[in-house]
Formats: sequence, structure tokens, C-alpha cells
Amino acid sequence: MKSKKMNILVIEDDVEACEYLKKCAEQRTDISIVGITDSDNEALKYCKAKHPDGIILDIELNNGVSGNTDALYFLKELKSMNLNYEPIIIVTTHINSKKTYDILHRNGVDLILYKDHPKYSPNHVFNNFIIFQKEDDYSKRMNNYLVGNNDEKVSKLIDAELDLIGISSKLKGREYIFDGIKYLIENEKPQISVIQYLTNKYKKSATTITNGIQNSIIHAWRISPIEDLEKYYTARINYETGIPTPMEFLYYYVNKIKKEI
Repeated sequence: MKSKKMNILVIEDDVEACEYLKKCAEQRTDISIVGITDSDNEALKYCKAKHPDGIILDIELNNGVSGNTDALYFLKELKSMNLNYEPIIIVTTHINSKKTYDILHRNGVDLILYKDHPKYSPNHVFNNFIIFQKEDDYSKRMNNYLVGNNDEKVSKLIDAELDLIGISSKLKGREYIFDGIKYLIENEKPQISVIQYLTNKYKKSATTITNGIQNSIIHAWRISPIEDLEKYYTARINYETGIPTPMEFLYYYVNKIKKEI
């Protein structure tokens, strides 16, 4: 059986280096590049949407939002996204500093490759990703994310979808939305309505539950980029309100996630 290609995100501002990596990947059967960017913010969007298996990170980005010459901003923001898996991160750099390397490793970098080393090449970088991928601990992490039992898979899909449109885990309404979607997926012909189910579970009034869901939706539509909303929430929305109702929102994701199970 043909093995699945490993999806790699490249974060690099050297155009020539990006071209070498791209051409090398095109000649391989085990590597696929899912994105190339010189922006740490753009890279975070790629991670949220594409879930790359591995990341090539240059620590000297000229287009970094933090204004620094290191990759710590990206690494810290990536960690705060709470992805349901851990991508392999390989840093490529002209910097040769043990102190810098130690800091990068403490912030989640798996391997650092020195660009001025005689053995450095795009193939050398990709080969290291394959080595990491074959290690038992990485296989276990990915299996937990991609396989799991059906209940775990549904939960992870719901969390991923809500993250994509900016419904933060800090919002109380997210709990109601999560449990509401899960309840409707698991009960095709529910004996009680989803709002009644949530009022019973949380010991809150129907108004409180409904307002919590609506407020979370309003929050997402206020803070998330319009291009993200249009890309990840494709249902039609009432032009007068500009946002979906709680029931429209819940059932959109029920139907969307059922297709992915």
C-alpha cells in the first residue's frame, strides 16, 4: 500500500531557499509542502487550517510580527493554540549558539539544523522529518489524534471547527455549543430538545443557555477575520442580523461533522 505523504509547512523568508525546498519536495514521494510563508501570523493560520505534520522554521524572519530575529513568537503562539496533536518542528538557521538552541528546544523545537553545515540540504531536512515520523512516540501521538474511538474523533472535530472561527475556550457559551453539537450528533431523533438537554445538564435556564450560545457567536463574528468566517462557515446568514441563530449554528456543525466521521 502506498504510504501517505508527510505534509510540511515552510516558514522561511529566503526566496531561493524556499524554491530549493519546493523543487526537492516535488521530486519525492513521501513529502508534500502544504504552504510556504515568510510571516509568523500567516504560518499560524496555516497550522490552524492545514494541520501540517511537520514545520520547517527559519528563526530569522524579516516579516515577523514580533519584530524579533528569532522564532519564539511563533512557537509560543503555536503552543497557545492547543492543537490536538504536536507537529514535528525543525529549525533551520545560520546562527550557531548553544544558548539559542537550548531556548528553542525548551519551546518545542524537535531538531535544529545548521544551514552552514557541509551536509545541509533540502533532502537532509526532509529525511530528518521522515526519521522523526517513524519513531514510536510520534506515531502514537498521531494515532491518538487521527484514529481514537468515535467519541474522541467527534470531540476533536468539534473543537477544531470552533477554533477555526475564533470561539475561544474561555467563553462559557463554547461549552454549551460543544455539548449541544455532540448531543445532536449522538441523538438523531432526540427525545428532548438540545436546549432542554443543556438546561438539564448545566442547571441553567433556557434563556441563559441560549444567550450564552448567541453571545459566543456574536464574539466570533466580531473578532475573527471575515475571510476565516466565509471560509469555515459556509451556510447562508440572515442579511439583517449578519450572524446565524443558535439553532442554525448548531445544526450547521452537526451536519458538517457528520460528513467527516
